[in-house]
Amino acid sequence: MLSQVSKVKHHLILAILIGLGLIITLVSSQDVSAKRINVPLDLSLESSSHSPLPENNADWPQLNSDWHSYTVKRGETLSALFSRANLSNNDLYSLIHSPDLTTNLARLMPGQQLHFLLDDNGKLKTTRFDHSMTKMSLFERQDNGKFIENILQREPEKELRYSEGVIKDAFFNAGKDANLSQQTIMNLANIFGWDIDFTLDMRPGDSFKVLYYEELLDGSYYRDGDILAAEFTNQGTTYRAVRYTDKEGNTDYYSEDGRSMRKQFLRSPMDFARISSHFTTRRYHPVLHKFRSHKGTDYAARRGTPIKATGSGKVVSAKVSRSYGKYVVIQHGSRYTTLYAHMNGFAKGIRSGAKVRQGQTIGYVGSTGLASGPHLHYEFRVNGIHKNPVTVKLPAAEPIAAKERERFEQYASNLLSNFGTQGNVQIAAVKNSQ
Repeated sequence: MLSQVSKVKHHLILAILIGLGLIITLVSSQDVSAKRINVPLDLSLESSSHSPLPENNADWPQLNSDWHSYTVKRGETLSALFSRANLSNNDLYSLIHSPDLTTNLARLMPGQQLHFLLDDNGKLKTTRFDHSMTKMSLFERQDNGKFIENILQREPEKELRYSEGVIKDAFFNAGKDANLSQQTIMNLANIFGWDIDFTLDMRPGDSFKVLYYEELLDGSYYRDGDILAAEFTNQGTTYRAVRYTDKEGNTDYYSEDGRSMRKQFLRSPMDFARISSHFTTRRYHPVLHKFRSHKGTDYAARRGTPIKATGSGKVVSAKVSRSYGKYVVIQHGSRYTTLYAHMNGFAKGIRSGAKVRQGQTIGYVGSTGLASGPHLHYEFRVNGIHKNPVTVKLPAAEPIAAKERERFEQYASNLLSNFGTQGNVQIAAVKNSQ
């Protein structure tokens, strides 16, 4: 039986690259040329004293023919599922009324599975529920008839990957051509999203490089892991970021000179949305059919697209008006407020007085109020004065602490040197098929 294992904290220590044995994997199609590199670096991994290493993944319990598996149907209760599995009400009662259970099986969602193991008399012996591919709960019957829950966790194996891409038509496409997962593409955009508007600022010829972990389970690809370092060149300006964990265990992304990549505000309240109308003092209103000032930026998107709070703060308004329709105003400290209008609806928990964090979904794109179609109207105000959300200078977060600077600079230098070493070995670009 595996013991419960807490999440392993990995941190690269200062190391010199030894042996650049590069395995180049070529992925090609009619219109796309893409390569990705497996970088076998000599890296030491540290784990804190309270994060023990996981046991061998080969010990992970496997299902066999002795187990009976059932998928939860839409609208199906736990009682109905037990009935479908020909399990008694006594088994159900003993399971759900056993003390000290962490997982509430009565709240299973459609599509999730329960696995049952019976004894020689056909009586329920063990119930298994997989929370994910790395976490499961085993409910095992004791001599007194009650069940105890054992929660098992395992850590994926990690392999270092290096990818780079050149943007021809869209950043997202270039990321896919470089064999990056959708999550890593989004993470890359989030790292640089305070400096680069990925909706407005992208240009053909922009490029990126990324060093990240790929996670494996049972020897097969599971998911992309953390980005360790990244570089993005946008309109001739190059930005670099390093993931750094300080001595107290706090992790964040910093530029190579120690400035936090985070700002107090995101540049855009939505991912990869198109700007349909800019901040201007004179714009022809499509509904009112007259010229008036437009004190915000409009982002066109499909109805229901999530809208993010660009900064942490407190909701001071979540109301409906004739012009804004359903809108939210967030106060960020004493100087800044942001407004989000024409929503289709508010996210759960969004109301006046609610606290929100940066990046939290606060509502969904709609066309309420004076709107000719689904879009988000976004305003940014400093001391009550409207500013252009696209060009306003955003306040920065705290830089690397002085006591960490020497350690950080040496670490960042060693890590970022990988980008210079890889050079032009790997390119992912969409070719012109015409």
